[in-house]
Amino acid sequence: MFGSHNNPARAYVDIGHESDIATASPHRLIVLLFEGAETAINTARAHAEKGNIAERGGSLSKAIDIISNGLKVSLDMKQGGELAVRLSALYDYMVSRLLWANMKNDVSAMREVLSLLGEIHGAWKQIDPEKRKT
Repeated sequence: MFGSHNNPARAYVDIGHESDIATASPHRLIVLLFEGAETAINTARAHAEKGNIAERGGSLSKAIDIISNGLKVSLDMKQGGELAVRLSALYDYMVSRLLWANMKNDVSAMREVLSLLGEIHGAWKQIDPEKRKT
């Protein structure tokens, strides 16, 4: 499911967390992308509640970038089969909901995406190949 030719680290670097990317495993990079997207959406929610429109938009743009140019492009559509196809469609849906959330200041749409990301993030953490080695 994880394509080696894609560079999910790029989206993570763009949000300012360069520290352990060079040594991170592909699995860890995906975990970092989930964390970055969730942090950006939570920040957007806080800005939305305070009426900080520009900051909300910037944070949602970061989340969209991480989902589109990190999580989605890291899918290996050949090896991942139906699961990769479904995740790709789900990531597209999340992006559309975040665009809606930005246009309408819709905090519930942000919460919806956070919930979806949280489910996939949790499942991804459970399949950590480093934990399987022990």
